[in-house]
Amino acid sequence: MKKIDKSAYQARLDRITELFENMATHATEQSSFRCPYKNRFNECTALFGCRNQRKPKKENGLLLCGGDDKLNYQNAWEEGQKPRYHLGWDQSKQAKNESNTTSTQTMNINQTVFDLADSLAVKIPTSCFRSGICHECIVEINQGMEGLAPRTESESFLEGDYRLACQAQVINPDVNITFTPLHRKPKILTLAKEKDIALEPVVERHGDNVLYDGEVIDQYRGNLYGLAIDLGTTTVVINFINLETGQSVHLRSFENPQRFGGSDIMHRISYDGKYEGELRKAIINAINKEIEDWCNQAGIRRQEIYEIVVAGNTTMRELFFRLNVQSIGQKPYKSLIEKEYLSGTRQTTSLTIGTRRLGLRANPKARVYGAPIIASHVGGDVASDMVAVELATRPGISMLVDVGTNTEVVVAGNGRIITASCPAGPAFEGGGIKYGMPGYEGAIESIKWQDGSFNYNTIGNTAPVGICGSGLIDLLAELRTHNMMSPKGVFSDRKQHELSIVNHAGISFSRQDASNLAQAKAANYCGQYIVMRAFGVSPSQVDQLFLAGGFANYVDINNAIAIGFLPPVPEERIIKVGNASVQGAREILLSRSQRESINELVRNIEHIELETTPDFFDIFVEACQFKPMPKVLT
Repeated sequence: MKKIDKSAYQARLDRITELFENMATHATEQSSFRCPYKNRFNECTALFGCRNQRKPKKENGLLLCGGDDKLNYQNAWEEGQKPRYHLGWDQSKQAKNESNTTSTQTMNINQTVFDLADSLAVKIPTSCFRSGICHECIVEINQGMEGLAPRTESESFLEGDYRLACQAQVINPDVNITFTPLHRKPKILTLAKEKDIALEPVVERHGDNVLYDGEVIDQYRGNLYGLAIDLGTTTVVINFINLETGQSVHLRSFENPQRFGGSDIMHRISYDGKYEGELRKAIINAINKEIEDWCNQAGIRRQEIYEIVVAGNTTMRELFFRLNVQSIGQKPYKSLIEKEYLSGTRQTTSLTIGTRRLGLRANPKARVYGAPIIASHVGGDVASDMVAVELATRPGISMLVDVGTNTEVVVAGNGRIITASCPAGPAFEGGGIKYGMPGYEGAIESIKWQDGSFNYNTIGNTAPVGICGSGLIDLLAELRTHNMMSPKGVFSDRKQHELSIVNHAGISFSRQDASNLAQAKAANYCGQYIVMRAFGVSPSQVDQLFLAGGFANYVDINNAIAIGFLPPVPEERIIKVGNASVQGAREILLSRSQRESINELVRNIEHIELETTPDFFDIFVEACQFKPMPKVLT
């Protein structure tokens, strides 16, 4: 009997598995979006009206179908009819509900959390008519989980306090249920002034033809649009761009709905290993919803969107592109794409793939470009930052700090660039802090100790409900300045474990909060300290420090330096650049030259794994104290 080659057998088995997975994906897309009345000639055979019907090719012929198989054809059929549930959001209630970050209501038995959302006019996304299939209506149950029925089979991918609103059914009407939708709008991140750049997009119009990289992909429909996306762990920002003028026409930001899989990238990597595809589905659905809303608002067709540029850290990007991310969570923390690049089987770490393959609702021939990753956790968002601030071509010594759940540090000058990634975690974005929260309405964004009490300002000038990152930095600095807390996070009254910040709102700050912030701050500190030291410069020798990302645009520089969150670079040399990542993504979208130059630049960047530094632990322990970084680095 012929001996079986195990490796060849496994290769064939893997190939068959891949084929079946692709068939299943295609079947799901077809059953969800391809109209059964459309024949193979793209003609409509239906005997009723539909808003997608177009003029036939020849007289007395069948009407053509104008759908791109990414439209929900059922909605098209219901022309002039109201959906079963009205999911509009009352603006007066929106302000109230967003400021409180939860919605509260006593419910009746057999109702679902989605029914509660309806009664409150809270908008929760869904595209499966509440059948539990689309997994778009994930909410976080803040209170009253015991009043809900156990998870259904449709919710088997969820853990902790997360439920599908359409499946979470009330079994005890006496329990008060509070919940938070995952798709929330943060304070819009400030964008730097748009630079004038020579327009040379990959998507061009020649007469009536639309070309992608020289290939005809469509007939001109009246507009050419593209999307620049900063795909952050906590926040997503989308900039809609007119590719013919280079102008931004719409800006949108929202909380990354993937947080049901964890607040940081390591937890999401672990989650995706257990429930593969759920995190990708969540972000794709959220972006599709933003595209749909903008198209309806602007009166355009999604088929007029021809390219999407995505800039994100390595994990966020690979999840988005349907790639396995497990290798990123294990030493040496390399993605599959980076491994292929290092082995010589790829020429670049950038990615290009069709929107249909990813399930994005744009032109059927549109493509998605993923900005190149640099190394390990230093991803395409940093590459985009560097494009936006022109880091590599500036005179003197330049430094970039992109603050977020994963903070990145870059120092450049004299033809050399060094970078590192700092796993800071979500503490400064509200994670693990009792009254911490992202930058939504009601978040305390600045605070001062005056006349024996705390004076503060909130986002939206509404009642305070928590403290966001910039407010937490102010609070730590004020506690230190007025000797109310030691550098190690111990209150002046050593027996005190919690300090009241806003009495009437019940907002307080604890020693545990201080400890969590100390560790997050220490990660930022270590990255900046070690990269500067490796480059051979002290803070005073940095000619310009660009502060980018997240809440960094609203941080008080002096307070951040006082607690060691930023290095003691002279304040006049620190430049806040807002969301540099989405700015860089815009430039990559509009300029073929920028795309080529950043791909070339990332090849020569030196990367430091912080934990391999011999004295990393010593630096980290020192960094956990709330005091300034030394002016001389040793």
